[in-house]
Amino acid sequence: MDVILHIGAHRTATTTFQQYLKEQAPILTPQGFTYWGPHRTRSGLFRGLYASGAENAASYRRAVGRVRMNVQRCRDRGRRTLFVSDENMSGAVRDNLRREALYPGIGTRLAQVNEGFDGKIDQVILTIRSLDLYWISALGYAVSRGHRKPNVALLDRLVTAPRSWRNVITDVACAVPSARVRVLPFETLNGRPDAVLSAILGAPAAPDSKDRWLNATPKLAELREISGSDRLPDGDGRWNPFDAAQSNALREKYQDDLHWLSAGADGLAEPMAYEPHNKSHLKAGSTPPQTDTTEGCSHDSQQGHMAPPRRE
Repeated sequence: MDVILHIGAHRTATTTFQQYLKEQAPILTPQGFTYWGPHRTRSGLFRGLYASGAENAASYRRAVGRVRMNVQRCRDRGRRTLFVSDENMSGAVRDNLRREALYPGIGTRLAQVNEGFDGKIDQVILTIRSLDLYWISALGYAVSRGHRKPNVALLDRLVTAPRSWRNVITDVACAVPSARVRVLPFETLNGRPDAVLSAILGAPAAPDSKDRWLNATPKLAELREISGSDRLPDGDGRWNPFDAAQSNALREKYQDDLHWLSAGADGLAEPMAYEPHNKSHLKAGSTPPQTDTTEGCSHDSQQGHMAPPRRE
């Protein structure tokens, strides 16, 4: 049985992808496909799996045993593929913002997940996204949940933080050394769940007939209502707290990550290629237009270093 972990990252249309998978799972079951999403992993299956410290050792051991038992049940039933998708395996957006770093604890968390699967993980799928758009979405998501808007000092620290996707990928590869680590830049497929599943499985996937983007970052009008005294700019479009120089610096760092990945990633990971198996259902050809920057919609593609911000 192949075990595939889809670990996010957050703000890369994971909720839309998981809803699509939940709808497709019954159709794929006769082919030996089993899907565990947040509806399963967060309802008790993974409870205690991320525990740390001696006082939580017993909870962690129970979690490892619980996961292994459920994996074995899938094998006993003759399942061919176990597909697990939960971006919280990587960490949490609020922790990234609190620690002002990109998934600083992902190595420890995935090492514990790997133990739960008894080291028998075949693939780990990571979706990455241009760093300016990732932090814009993460900050907008935080403000939409009542957090204060970021000040200039915080924005500067996010821009100058040394950690990038290259560090995240390295931590993933070290935590799950026996797995094939595959990385999908979000801009490649723009959150299209059918295309993402097809790229992961290397086989045709049923077209997603629903025009949806779930858990998207609210636009400015909604954010202004939520933020109260933390006044945001006027307008109804997307909120970008970074200035042009900051956005350019984040985009350049992301381009460096992509160059490193395409050059072999030091043998740790590989970029995921996508060849459409059914071109008739592509909404706008193999390269959809870049029209939006909220999660689940199309996003600005980056054409080289220091590209200027795209304007509508």
